Amino acid sequence: MSSSEVLAQVLAAPLVPVFFHADAAHAQDMVRACYAGGVRVFEFTNRGANAFEVFQELAKLTATDCPELVLGIGTIYNAADAERFIGAGAAFVVQPITTADVAEACQRHDVAWVPGAMTLNEIYAATQLGAQLVKVFPGNVVGPDYIKAVRGPMPATKLMVTGGVEPTEASLAEWFGAGINAVGIGSQLFKGASDPAVVTARVAPLMRFISSLQK
Repeated sequence: MSSSEVLAQVLAAPLVPVFFHADAAHAQDMVRACYAGGVRVFEFTNRGANAFEVFQELAKLTATDCPELVLGIGTIYNAADAERFIGAGAAFVVQPITTADVAEACQRHDVAWVPGAMTLNEIYAATQLGAQLVKVFPGNVVGPDYIKAVRGPMPATKLMVTGGVEPTEASLAEWFGAGINAVGIGSQLFKGASDPAVVTARVAPLMRFISSLQK
């Protein structure tokens, strides 16, 4: 998929699980569970020594159990890591910060790049480097009111928030009502849910609720 096609998929299914686990089999179970619940975009994070090996196993699911899944990699700081994960099948690259070398690597491969930013200057700088979607982080620090304020001078900039988004209809309504385009939800989505069926049951109504908001 091209970067523009990936962006369109994110905006169409704008709840993005953000997840890391060192055990590849468990990670695959969680991806399958989210997919069964309607998730079509999934961010695995580069936060462990064997993250690359686990990601390689997850990438296999896009050719088997999860054919419509857009799988990306998060917590990328440099171009070398971006290149490595893109080579392993990452359809998008998410950063907690914004770096020009990662932007260039993604653009060279036509892979969607989602840099992290917080202030207006940082968001604007990311768009100047070519970002079509900017991650506002940490969401729990800025809050939905901040997004409303940003929408004044930046009404058209595509924004995804990560951190501070609860897996509840109330939280999603607040963030999307504030003007966010997509949300990333990490540990709260998987908390206390080692059983894949529990994750699916948690995710499915949230995806349906977001769909209702988009109508």
